[in-house]
Amino acid sequence: MTETTTTTLDVVAEHLDALRLPLPLDGVEQARGEITAARRQLADHVIPRLESLDAPLLAVVGGSTGAGKSTLVNAVVGEQVTRSGAIRPTTRRPVLLHHPADEPWFAGTRILPGLARLRAAGAPAADATREGEAPGEGEGEAPVTSLELRAAEAVPQGLALLDAPDIDSVSAGNRELARQLLRAADLWIFVTTANRYADAVPWEVLRTAAERDVTVWVVMNRIPDQPGVAEELAPDLRGMLEREGIEAEHLLLVPETTLEQTGMLPADAAAELRDGLLRLAADAPARARIARRTLAGALTGLSGTAESLAAHLGAQEAEAQRLRDEVEAAFSAARDRIDAAVGDGSLLRGEVMARWQDVVGTGDFFRGVESLVSRARDRIGRALTGRTAPAVAAEQALGSSLVHVVIDECARGAERAETAWRASPAGRFLAEGQDLSRLPDGFGDEVAAAVRAWQGDVLELVRTEGSDRRSRARILSLGVNAVGVALMIVVFASTAFIPTGLEVGAGAATAVVGQKLLETVFGDEAVRRMARTAREKLTARVDALVAGRTAPFTHRLEEAGAATQDTATLEADATALAQLAARIREDAP
Repeated sequence: MTETTTTTLDVVAEHLDALRLPLPLDGVEQARGEITAARRQLADHVIPRLESLDAPLLAVVGGSTGAGKSTLVNAVVGEQVTRSGAIRPTTRRPVLLHHPADEPWFAGTRILPGLARLRAAGAPAADATREGEAPGEGEGEAPVTSLELRAAEAVPQGLALLDAPDIDSVSAGNRELARQLLRAADLWIFVTTANRYADAVPWEVLRTAAERDVTVWVVMNRIPDQPGVAEELAPDLRGMLEREGIEAEHLLLVPETTLEQTGMLPADAAAELRDGLLRLAADAPARARIARRTLAGALTGLSGTAESLAAHLGAQEAEAQRLRDEVEAAFSAARDRIDAAVGDGSLLRGEVMARWQDVVGTGDFFRGVESLVSRARDRIGRALTGRTAPAVAAEQALGSSLVHVVIDECARGAERAETAWRASPAGRFLAEGQDLSRLPDGFGDEVAAAVRAWQGDVLELVRTEGSDRRSRARILSLGVNAVGVALMIVVFASTAFIPTGLEVGAGAATAVVGQKLLETVFGDEAVRRMARTAREKLTARVDALVAGRTAPFTHRLEEAGAATQDTATLEADATALAQLAARIREDAP
């Protein structure tokens, strides 16, 4: 295969390494297992086989607990090379048997790189700890991390046998290791028994083999040595295989046989299996066909896995977006309420109204706008004598009212966002152990600083707009702070422009006075432009404050890694894997 081909697989492996499915959605645990299995299969079998199609075949002997796998392997080799017994799990650590000349293919990490190599010689001890093995390794729930290598002249060159743990082992680690080894196989030798061949677990694994188009040999072991039993069981097993769509290249029958004193089967008990392996080892084209078929099937299976993972990732992205939308909706509502409070005149009450009245002397709001404006100009003009405190107090009252509104609405937005998140499993997962609705220490000071900065923007706007001599004189006659407060009053009165009548109430009348004062200084069009600019500047600062409160939520999504990949990447990987599988099938001799 070309370097480009192996590079494609390396890229797929990198994408799988980076893939995260953090949110607890339906099927996510299975999908995470598929990621791990796919990564291992690429490293254990697909990439090394693609790089060396002429390497010896790896035949993995697998099956249920007590099916007699190890006993059969010993019989094939003609000596005790792998341990068997009544203790469960019977096969504690995988044993790979190879011809001495094939050792370079297996001594390194070409296949199964995650398992350390241990070289063994002689018969396996029943209880002793093997060289390099920690006591208890491979037993119970302890993870198996090593692969025992044994050279045996009886194993034909070009073929290796791997005695795998039980697929239904009491040890979860052994069960997963058994499946990992089966995924690394070029050929499956599946061992079952006459009384357990209909068990559910073996058929689940065999269906996986069919999906991957793996070459399978099925061995029915321990058939009662009675007339007609084998003839009855064999067709039944073949029928089950056909109904499940499983193409077994060979179906081998091994009768129930008394073990010799050495614990070995009689030499002729496994003769059919041994002869079949010898014929395969001697047939290079058959080995190449099996290697390519299994490789193409593995790539097709990985293509399907990539498509499945793309769907799961799409669900993760959709759920992450839904959670973002909930945050956006909660804070958008908070933002709308701030806008309403700023624009509907509701801030022009209480302390704010009293302080503004101190500035313009408009205690009676229903005696005519013109007289009010005239008296307001006179009163503000007298402030030049040093009585500027009322304008400053009005400015502070306006700022304080706005600060309270922003803080309250941000708190409400955060509470609503967290409540929405906790209504779904994914949101609860992200909110677990977090206090997302709590406003951070110093947030009040941050809001107050932003409001003061906006008020500074308004005063600067007044100075800039009043730069011509005529306007500057009028501003100086009234005072920059007073003119600035008048502009703030207008901004707080309405997002559009306020009506000129006073029938709408005292708040609007207050804004009318401010508007008329501004018009005497700048003119009608300039006032509209200034009010719009001041409102835009306020909007920008409030937007920044509210957006800052969404950060704890968005950070949780980012920390969880809910968007580390995109579905298009995985879909492209699926296409590339399927195309590679097709090429391998087309190139088969």
